[in-house]
Amino acid sequence: MQVGHVRDGDQDEVVVGPGEMEDGPGLRQRPDPLHERPDQLAAVRSDLHGQQGFQAPPELRRIEAQLMAENHPRAAQPRHPVQAGRGRDSDLRGEIAVRRPCVVLEQPQQMKIHRIEYDRFGHGPNVTRSVRPGSRPVFSLLCMESVVHDAYEAQDGSCDTQGDSYDGRDDLYGVQDTRALAPRALATEAVHAGREDLARLGLHAAPIDLSTTYPSYDSRGEAARIDAFAADGAEPEGPPVYGRLGNPTVARFETALARLEGTESAVAFASGMAALSAVLLVRNALGLRHVVAVRPLYGCSDHLLTAGLLGSEVTWVDPAGIADALRPDTGLVMVESPANPTLAELDLRAVAHACGSVPLLADNTFATPVLQRPAEQGARLVLHSATKYLGGHGDVMAGVVACDEEFARGLRQVRFATGGVLHPLAGYLLLRGLSTLPVRVRAASANAAELARRLAADPRVDRVHYPRIGGAMIAFEVHGDPHEVIAGVRLITPAVSLGSVDSLIQHPASISHRIVAADDRRESGVGDRLLRLSVGLEDVEDLWADLDGALGR
Repeated sequence: MQVGHVRDGDQDEVVVGPGEMEDGPGLRQRPDPLHERPDQLAAVRSDLHGQQGFQAPPELRRIEAQLMAENHPRAAQPRHPVQAGRGRDSDLRGEIAVRRPCVVLEQPQQMKIHRIEYDRFGHGPNVTRSVRPGSRPVFSLLCMESVVHDAYEAQDGSCDTQGDSYDGRDDLYGVQDTRALAPRALATEAVHAGREDLARLGLHAAPIDLSTTYPSYDSRGEAARIDAFAADGAEPEGPPVYGRLGNPTVARFETALARLEGTESAVAFASGMAALSAVLLVRNALGLRHVVAVRPLYGCSDHLLTAGLLGSEVTWVDPAGIADALRPDTGLVMVESPANPTLAELDLRAVAHACGSVPLLADNTFATPVLQRPAEQGARLVLHSATKYLGGHGDVMAGVVACDEEFARGLRQVRFATGGVLHPLAGYLLLRGLSTLPVRVRAASANAAELARRLAADPRVDRVHYPRIGGAMIAFEVHGDPHEVIAGVRLITPAVSLGSVDSLIQHPASISHRIVAADDRRESGVGDRLLRLSVGLEDVEDLWADLDGALGR
């Protein structure tokens, strides 16, 4: 077999015959080779990996062993290709090729072994099979022979960790730490939800999986998984199949958002409108095409319902008229609280009671789970334009519905059929955005409350709308020309959208609600002098100076 060590950034090897002992710089031969740990050098892929190997994830710190005949010509590892004069870098994988895979090299850093793989080179189907440690981590390959033979059901064996230290982190290796089940504060969930497995994977930041498809050598198994998804919409078990069926990075965001909203599940889409469309299609497929809705809603939501683009029929009512408007074919009641753009608030618990058995969808984009959790007040569906506060930086477009698992299954089927999937990079940005969501919302809300107070006392302002639950949104009506205010800001950005770290101002009657009929706008409180301000994280004195200057034009 071959052993080696690193010298001056490169590898040196010495081929040692059976029974021979070798001493040299960086080498140490123990009396019983079966009790030595794997040498880092066997996993060195290149000079760069050789320098960074101790920080590399487990996948880059593996040793691959191969069972072969004793007299196989490859029984000894080949010479270093660069030193052999072939002018190329070293082999991508260091191999230990021996008759029985029980000889291992010294491992001074005591790295943990997370997985033992076999059948990589042709012992059976071309599928990598894995043996993972159970309740205790395996710190060495003392019993690799037993593990491999157990996997082939050739003999009994067990992994022994005697002589090795054990840090007690059972929760990372198959035994769940029951302490993690205790309720956690929202700020803690925002940071950790959807990331619970990162330490076990040897990661600190969530990875981005950009794959559109995933290899599988088990076509029959894939067919069964797809059939199961088509039947009930449950997430396919096992590894991912195809991007429209689901993506691991997006799934992390969905898990985290469901945790924050207090629901069983969440299903993410390419935009908020795609999410709302999916909800309507799920109900329409059951023949429940009638929707009862309360104005105001976001302008495009209003238009989607009014135009009947998806075959829906809408009845617009005041909150007190919800119960009377319900019909046998009513599939949904939709409200928004605080409402866009007037910030009108509803008693969601009372609305949910009026809905009876009809699902209530509450758009929680303005409040976020930091300020309210509609599911706790009876809403079955919680809608977010994740483009806004959940992302929080104006650089991602997305939508998400938090709901029970039964409804989520229908949403996944619609998403698969219509293709409104969220890009993995967007999923990553949203997951990262959630980690600062409580901090951002509370800081921006403090700014907004102060600005609302100053605007209410300003004689140039006719009326200020600011929700009882707080938040970072303000709506105010001016005595003068609102378009002059838009043109006069210098620090605040005059733009549609909201929820970013920077402040945005817009004229709803001209932009976000322009698509709503003028009479309907006015009846729902969206007047021509109304301005909507999304307050960001700038210093409140700088923001007030900008508003003061714009109002004085």
